[in-house]
Amino acid sequence: MTVENSSTQRSRVSPSALMVLFIMLVLSLAALLYGVWILDSYPDLAYIVLLFGFLGTAMAAYTLVQMRRRLSRLKIVISPVTTTIECKKCGFKNVREFQRGDYIFKAVEPCQKCNDKMLITAVYREVKEKEKARFPY
Repeated sequence: MTVENSSTQRSRVSPSALMVLFIMLVLSLAALLYGVWILDSYPDLAYIVLLFGFLGTAMAAYTLVQMRRRLSRLKIVISPVTTTIECKKCGFKNVREFQRGDYIFKAVEPCQKCNDKMLITAVYREVKEKEKARFPY
């Protein structure tokens, strides 16, 4: 499983919840149509059916918008892992992307300046601070 797959799998919405929302939306729209259809015959009943249709449509639409908004906030961004390589003899330092098998004090390629073996001195993840929203609501 790759990093991209794991982050997208965590941010999915339950299919049963979506199905319930879409059924609620369809029934609300059907109530709206039925309310308009019986408006001339039974105006009191039509107003009640129209009210339930509007409320149901509004609730379903609001819930769908909130789900989408929450999913966009929950995206997990994995920061890159960096490896620092240093030569103990001349002090030359090289920073590169992490490769599988890297660990601290591992002897790697020869130094570009003095041809002595270089050592991995640090393996770390670069964490970027999140921007704070001015108005959270």
